[in-house]
Amino acid sequence: MTSDEATLPASAGGPALPDPDTCVGIVELVTDYLEGALGDAERVRFEAHLAECEGCEIYLEQMRSTIAAARLAGLERVAPATLDRLVAAYRATRGV
Repeated sequence: MTSDEATLPASAGGPALPDPDTCVGIVELVTDYLEGALGDAERVRFEAHLAECEGCEIYLEQMRSTIAAARLAGLERVAPATLDRLVAAYRATRGV
């Protein structure tokens, strides 16, 4: 179910959205999926892709494991300056 097209066309002049029918789109949407922030149509398409793509299912489980491990580590163990640098680095990669 993969494709070279990783985004859906922009709607109403808005930015292009990641395409949940592609592996690249799954990677881009996984956080929204795990946080319950996808719309119903996108969630259905996301889950349909997972049902047919073992690699993306594995990726989703890896993300769930990473989140669980991060919770165990606890943010209070990270020095505030280090946390600030990590957040800044993440935002830089996401263009936020």
